[in-house]
Amino acid sequence: MFCEENGLEWYDVNGYRAFINHLNKNGAKMQKFPLCIKESGGMYERGRDKTKFLEELSKFSSDDASAYTIKLSDSMLEKIRLFQKDNNKTTNNQQQQQQQKQ
Repeated sequence: MFCEENGLEWYDVNGYRAFINHLNKNGAKMQKFPLCIKESGGMYERGRDKTKFLEELSKFSSDDASAYTIKLSDSMLEKIRLFQKDNNKTTNNQQQQQQQKQ
């Protein structure tokens, strides 16, 4: 739902890793969750998309490429909402830097 509201793709591996890094940077309490690719099913198309996403994610061995569970408290929701704001700032800064180079 967060991805839909903010125009993000949930299956973007780099976006997912940036999100996990954001949560870690902001002191979010998260528990690693062992997830088997075969258990990611669901509706056929969506299950296939999840499988592809997890296969791509499995190519990384860093903590930001793991699956996590989080408790959705008010403070956690605020940290999640900050991701889009921080992400927009980073994107705007990158665009400004590119414009200055031109």
